[in-house]
Amino acid sequence: EIYAKLGLDWIPPELREARGEITLAREHRLPRLVELTDIRGDLQMHTSATDGKGTIDEMAHAARALGYQYIAITDHSKRVTMALGFDAKRLREQWKTIDEWNATSRGFTILKSIELDILENGKLDLPDDVLAEADYVVATVHYGLNQTEKELTRRLVGAAEHPWVDTIGHPTGRMLGKRESYRFDFDAVVRACVAHGCALELDGHPERMDLPDTLAAAAKKQGARFVLSTDSHQPGNLPFMRYAVDLARRAGLEAGDILNTRPLTEFRSGLKRAATGGTRR
Repeated sequence: EIYAKLGLDWIPPELREARGEITLAREHRLPRLVELTDIRGDLQMHTSATDGKGTIDEMAHAARALGYQYIAITDHSKRVTMALGFDAKRLREQWKTIDEWNATSRGFTILKSIELDILENGKLDLPDDVLAEADYVVATVHYGLNQTEKELTRRLVGAAEHPWVDTIGHPTGRMLGKRESYRFDFDAVVRACVAHGCALELDGHPERMDLPDTLAAAAKKQGARFVLSTDSHQPGNLPFMRYAVDLARRAGLEAGDILNTRPLTEFRSGLKRAATGGTRR
């Protein structure tokens, strides 16, 4: 009623940050914010094969109970030695298990994926022939966090430009209460993502909450695409998706900005690798 008397559309609480929302409300241009029920799948999680505490089957059943259509199992690559990260042989063995799981599943799909480390020298932690076999690849930085802004920017831009990297995960590297973001040119990374069809992740794990909403909003203005994930390390972490959605709503993101609001076939066709030729089914 008060909004109507002022000639404004109702402003969702997440947008009440004095960032131009009153003008948008007056001009009837407020975004239709993404809802938790829009999310069709979770795109980062780990199993007991690396540093998680759930099996593939346990993670899949927990996700299915939440109503998802698909998940990405993204165990770490080999550079993350403390998590017993995968080399190519172990990864392909896991993917064979996933193929077998999918062969008996109806209405739910596990994507063969990897959380791929972006190495200190800018190279990726696994060879291209392996990455080309994946359904989905999220690339992240875990080491060399004290490199110069130029070096870290080069690493992230290089990953965004790579034909088999679909998403840059937890892009700022922050750990809430523990570690600030590493220094890099965020705008340069966003430009590379937009130019090469690479998505940016909003990681809803409470220790990360990365991208921050202000950066996600800025990236949206540049035309970026996003995915939402939980970085779950056990089945009980999967409800963290609500935090990723909260971040997205504060950033003004709509369902159309987020790839994993799409049904599986549309999600696959929206990935960079679909244009590259890597999506096989």
